Amino acid sequence: MERKHVVVHGFVQGVGFRFAIERAAQSRRVAGWVRNCPDGTVEAVFEGEREDVEALVDFSRRGPRGAEVERVDVAGESPEGLTGFRVTG
Repeated sequence: MERKHVVVHGFVQGVGFRFAIERAAQSRRVAGWVRNCPDGTVEAVFEGEREDVEALVDFSRRGPRGAEVERVDVAGESPEGLTGFRVTG
């Protein structure tokens, strides 16, 4: 089990970023959450099998069509045993 906390910088709000992340997470059975932040970034936490979490981190570096990702900050964290994936904020 692995957990990553990501913050995505660039033109990432208003392009369906959160919902694209949610679909990708559900298809890979990754738990966690994603939200828009007031500073224009998108923040997310991914928990699951290493390969699946890394796939979500890689997707965050590209984003959906229309997104312009400038930078992704990634930090490893201790898994909390999250279940399900939700879009907040």
